[in-house]
Amino acid sequence: MSVKIRLRRTGKVNQPCHRIVVTDSRSPRDGKFIECIGNYDPRHKTELVDLPRAEYWVAQGAQPSETVAAILNRARKGTPMTPETGRAKAEKLAAKAAAAKPAAAPVAEAPAPAPAAG
Repeated sequence: MSVKIRLRRTGKVNQPCHRIVVTDSRSPRDGKFIECIGNYDPRHKTELVDLPRAEYWVAQGAQPSETVAAILNRARKGTPMTPETGRAKAEKLAAKAAAAKPAAAPVAEAPAPAPAAG
């Protein structure tokens, strides 16, 4: 049995909230789970994680999803979730793409035509 630590969606339509759960990898996203170890609310930028239990499950071989791994790293460091935290990856990619592109040479503009004499 492969065990995962992942998000389980709760909340209303267009108002997502998630629980951080330990579950069998074969179970559906919102299906049966082994243990709930935290909450994550992306709208209100709040995270609550039972870090000792998360560490226990990771030591037992549970694999956290990419998002849960980021949440656990923030919880270990004690840094709060900020709007910039989620955008950091996109900004890094944009900066890398801008640095990779050679700067285009400016195009010389043609002089404006003289007004017609009437």
